[in-house]
Amino acid sequence: MKTFKLLSLEVVEDENIVDFPLHDGIIINQENNDRSWLLEMLVDLDYRETFEKMKESGRIFDVKVVISYPGNEPAPFQVSIYSVKVIGEHISVLMKGSLKLARRKYAETLLSELLEDGLEGEELLQRFEHDMRSRPVLRSDEANSRQ
Repeated sequence: MKTFKLLSLEVVEDENIVDFPLHDGIIINQENNDRSWLLEMLVDLDYRETFEKMKESGRIFDVKVVISYPGNEPAPFQVSIYSVKVIGEHISVLMKGSLKLARRKYAETLLSELLEDGLEGEELLQRFEHDMRSRPVLRSDEANSRQ
């Protein structure tokens, strides 16, 4: 098994991205035949009801996580919620899932989409820099999630 620091987690639903501010987090590659990962995060108690509803739904959720370094490309996972436990003023959320196989380089795909939109020069540079920081859902990701 390998463990990594979990820095951020976003839940992707349709065209919406919900970012959950973490107090702490860990992600574990179980290195098993199922290629499964465990994700555990510590978030504010305010999110308890949200995560309990997600757990009760039994659904699999698309999430994007940043691992180890803030500048790393978000990694796409499909996860289900296994437990939500209160720890003081926070909740611990345990998820299990797998890395999505169709992972592409975000920067190259973003640049390609901006060029398709006809952006060039300074406008292209500014929009690229902005979107690299804000990480909007790419059109190609939207199309893949509908399939």
